[in-house]
Amino acid sequence: MDTLNATPPNQALRLFNGQDVSNWTTRDGRPAGWKVEDGVLHVVPGTGDIMTTQRFTDFYLHLEFRCPDMPEARGQGKGNSGVFLQGRYEIQVLDSYGINIPGKGDCGAIYNQFAPLVNACKPPLEWQTYDVIFRAPRVSDAQQIEAGARLTLLFNGCVIHNNIELPGVTGAAIDERVGEPGPLLLQDHSNLVAYRNIWAVELPLEGSPTYEPR
Repeated sequence: MDTLNATPPNQALRLFNGQDVSNWTTRDGRPAGWKVEDGVLHVVPGTGDIMTTQRFTDFYLHLEFRCPDMPEARGQGKGNSGVFLQGRYEIQVLDSYGINIPGKGDCGAIYNQFAPLVNACKPPLEWQTYDVIFRAPRVSDAQQIEAGARLTLLFNGCVIHNNIELPGVTGAAIDERVGEPGPLLLQDHSNLVAYRNIWAVELPLEGSPTYEPR
């Protein structure tokens, strides 16, 4: 089921308010330079990646994006951006419409780690959805990784990653402090990608260990 224009639940954190980027910064903490028009967040090439001031551990994320039409471009030059969970794990954004077997650099890939199970891409200029269930790495008191990050990703309503465990951070991560909460980061890859309807629901780290029947 496609979740385009999905309404955030009451407990959701609206990461993009449709008006400004007051709760976003650059990687180094400067004010974000992307522009907002008619409720849409637009990459401004050359202004750099932007990330939320909020930090997350386990969460559910919904966002919508639109790639530009770049018919003369090829490969990574075609509507490129990225969605970094905790600022460390990149979900590729790219115009990969029509590709028969998507690879580790195509839209929906966990960049250079996992290719999508199927190509769920719509044509450029159409709005598309990512719905992500993210489980952060589990780290011991001694800072040893006991379990890697896991995620499930629905792309335009299609499951393209099914509870995969990531081997580590992807390229261009903000840091490798995987035991700490991190921001949502959107990448400036010099292409005119647009975003809207970005919200997250924080998830508890675990359920109750007890059961009390009524």
